[in-house]
Amino acid sequence: MRISAAQRTENENRIRAAMDRLLRGEIPPGGKCDIKTLANEAAVDRTAFYGTRPYSHLRVEFERRLNAMREAGEIPDPREAQIARLKAENAKLRERLTQSEQTTNDLTDFRNQALAQLAAQHEEIVRLREAATARASVTRLPAARTTVIGTCS
Repeated sequence: MRISAAQRTENENRIRAAMDRLLRGEIPPGGKCDIKTLANEAAVDRTAFYGTRPYSHLRVEFERRLNAMREAGEIPDPREAQIARLKAENAKLRERLTQSEQTTNDLTDFRNQALAQLAAQHEEIVRLREAATARASVTRLPAARTTVIGTCS
C-alpha cells in the first residue's frame, strides 16, 4: 500500500521524535534503545527501516547518533549502562580474585619453606644435643639458683 507524501512526512516526524526520546534515555518499559523499540514508539513497521525501504536513512541516522553517544561514554539505555557497569565491576573483581589467589599461594609457599627450615633447625639442635651428651668432656652446669632475700625485723 502506497502512502502519500504527507503521510511519509508525518511518519518521519514521529520517527525523529521517537528517536530523540530514546536517545535522551526515555526508554519505554520492556524496550531498549534499538530499531525495534524505535519502530514501536513511532508506530511504523520495523521492516521499513531496512534495505531500500523508505526509512532506512533514519535507521542509519539513529545508529550513527547512538554510536556517537556510546563513543562519548554516554549510554542512553539504563539497562545497557547497568550491564556495562556490572561487566566492568565483574572484571575488576576477577582481577582481585586472581591477585588474592596469587597472594594465598605465595603465603602458602612461604609457610611451607618456614616450616621446613624450622624442622631442619630442630633436627640440628637435637643432633647437637645428642653429640654434646655423648662427649664426656662437656659438663652441664647446674641450674641457676634463685635466692629470696628477706627483710630483717
